[in-house]
Amino acid sequence: MAAKKVIAICQSGGEFVTNKDGSLSYNGGEAYAIDIDEQTKLNDFKSEVAEMFNCSKPKMVVKYFLPSNKKTPITISKDKDLQRMINFVGDSGTVDVYIMSEEAAARNTPNMPARRSSRRNVAEDADPVPAPVDVPMANGIDQGDVYLQNETPIMCTPLNRLDEKQAAQQWENTITGVDQRFGSINEFREALHKYSIAHGFAYRYKKNDSRRVTVICKAQGCPWRIYASRLATTQLVSIKKMNPKHTCEGATAKAGHRSTRGWVGSIIKEKLKTTPNYKPKDIADDIKREYGVQLNYSQARRAKKIAKEQLQGSFKEAYALIPYFCEKIKETNPGSIATFTTKDDSSFHRLFFSFHASISGFQQGCRPLLFLDSTPVNSKYQANLLSATAADAQDGIFPVAFAIVDAEDEENWRWFLQELKSAASISSQITFISDFQHGLKKALAEIFDQSHHSYCLRHLAEQLIRELKGQFSHEARRLLISDFYSAANALTLDGFKQATENIKAISSDAYDWVIQSEPEHWASAFFGGARYSHTSSNFGHPFYSWVSEAGELPITQMIDVLRGKLMESIYKHRIEAGQWTTKLTPSNEEKLQMETAVARSFQVLLTQGNVFEVRGESVYVVDIDHWDCSCKGWQLTGLPCCHAIAVCECIGKSPYDFCSRYFTTESYRLTYAESIYPVPNVDLPDPDESAEPAIIVTPPPAKSQQGRSKSKPTESIDMTKLKLQCSKCKGLGHNKRTCKESTQSSESVGTDEQ
Repeated sequence: MAAKKVIAICQSGGEFVTNKDGSLSYNGGEAYAIDIDEQTKLNDFKSEVAEMFNCSKPKMVVKYFLPSNKKTPITISKDKDLQRMINFVGDSGTVDVYIMSEEAAARNTPNMPARRSSRRNVAEDADPVPAPVDVPMANGIDQGDVYLQNETPIMCTPLNRLDEKQAAQQWENTITGVDQRFGSINEFREALHKYSIAHGFAYRYKKNDSRRVTVICKAQGCPWRIYASRLATTQLVSIKKMNPKHTCEGATAKAGHRSTRGWVGSIIKEKLKTTPNYKPKDIADDIKREYGVQLNYSQARRAKKIAKEQLQGSFKEAYALIPYFCEKIKETNPGSIATFTTKDDSSFHRLFFSFHASISGFQQGCRPLLFLDSTPVNSKYQANLLSATAADAQDGIFPVAFAIVDAEDEENWRWFLQELKSAASISSQITFISDFQHGLKKALAEIFDQSHHSYCLRHLAEQLIRELKGQFSHEARRLLISDFYSAANALTLDGFKQATENIKAISSDAYDWVIQSEPEHWASAFFGGARYSHTSSNFGHPFYSWVSEAGELPITQMIDVLRGKLMESIYKHRIEAGQWTTKLTPSNEEKLQMETAVARSFQVLLTQGNVFEVRGESVYVVDIDHWDCSCKGWQLTGLPCCHAIAVCECIGKSPYDFCSRYFTTESYRLTYAESIYPVPNVDLPDPDESAEPAIIVTPPPAKSQQGRSKSKPTESIDMTKLKLQCSKCKGLGHNKRTCKESTQSSESVGTDEQ
């Protein structure tokens, strides 16, 4: 079995910073990627890193985080530690590794919260719950009860002795006394909540803000109290004073009666990390069994929602982070474009991203061909993703730019296209493949007036069936779509006329629709741009699957997940291309060799100048100087057809000299030459440290609760099957190399069936 391979993103020269939730992020420095596997030795790894960063290997310290714990960096000190890290990574394929000297490690890593007990629950290492609303004093009466203001306690059955003992064992030492430290105020609050449940008492806040917390026992006259505050210049929180003695009968209170949905959320969030589909019914059953707390279905569902926000952060607060996130993108990836706009009421309107690596890759190595498409984002707020993707030399997707907008309409598409034109510095002719609705047709014609707009065949076929719905049987509809694709793929005027006549025989209404749908924007016989055999705008479908995976995250996290996937994809393709030795990329090399094999059976005759006649089963004319063949295959694909290759072999020229540069290995490498770099976690600045008021961004309107947004729809089976057409007999479902019979016996455009 092959050794498991992992890409180690090695970072050095920066520093660890403690976030408000107690987690650590690494800011600054530079990063390089190294391939490692289970056979890699630590000494060899350090040697490569030392050479890369020009640092001392003997004094090098290597650290990383476990996937579910961003608070405690793990040190790699021997080979077994390195192998364990590779196993912890799972299927993600990448791991962030931090390189520092021994002195820097002692100075740079923030102090971690004091450990409370060897019996603590694993869940205590998880991210803390969001801070409760600060509790004010009203008319001298303390309003700071343990409950969140807008949340009622969950009714429960009393804990039995076994449950009480279990809770006590887990949480009785979450608070140990003076000088105990926590990563944040939130972490302290969570520890206090667990401690009170384990010891069976209720409490209330006397002081509760982002810097100081004072808590007393809820029982009147009881001396138990605790005071904690933030350490200066850090996010760490330390217990300064504590009286651990109770004189009340608080221990008789049942822990379950003080449990809220927020508390349940903090309990289940660890399981939610590994089991995203954790069902509310299972949540209720587990909480009842383990803690004696009785939840109904809606309470469990709301607790799950709270747990997701604890893990992912607030969707609402993420919009406020957009200005800072855009600045961090431009700071860490110079040359990138990150811009946003809001409406008059400060609500989110649209957000555009194009990384420098994407811009450079498109300009240096990709064809002048862009696919425009959109997909809904599965968010609680109104959101759609607009994207522009290109095709690399292997016909793989290469995202160039994308935007999150509050609605897919003409105004937002126009804004996206203007930002795209500016970001990619597009001045030459570009062929766009897109839908023609939502104002795209008009916006493209105005903003890219020298370019070509090809209508997406899939959208056209869907609209044709939708507008003529109910007029045909399923079989007639299948033949109609078959003839429509034949008309689109026909390379000559005669071929187009034949296909449309077949449509007319089925329905004159359908024929009129096709003729009036501007064939110059979709039919190969008339289209003036270079589509390189592409006809559908959903070319970037794999990119939409990334959006689907990240769509349930808050907006800044979603963008960063997409950035991370782009970063990994670029690195992977760059490594892949480094192993190629052919002039063309592997897929195009294979196509050229197949055409070369066919070319050997042809006879070539010189007619005039550099115009040749190629004879086989039919006669074709090749103009070698103008890269033109009467079969239209050369012009359509960018690679010489078998007839052109036959001419090349006859006159002693290499067919490689007549291949579009966009299919070469060199162009592929240029596409993936630049890197996308990590972006540190972004938090809102402390209000006391902010010199100027921050730009305010609030969420757009929430989505309607009617139904659920769907990911990008896939093509129907009928439409997918119709894309492959034989250029020899015009039949469907095969190509000319696998065509076994003549035109009369082939499956042609539905004529025989009629």
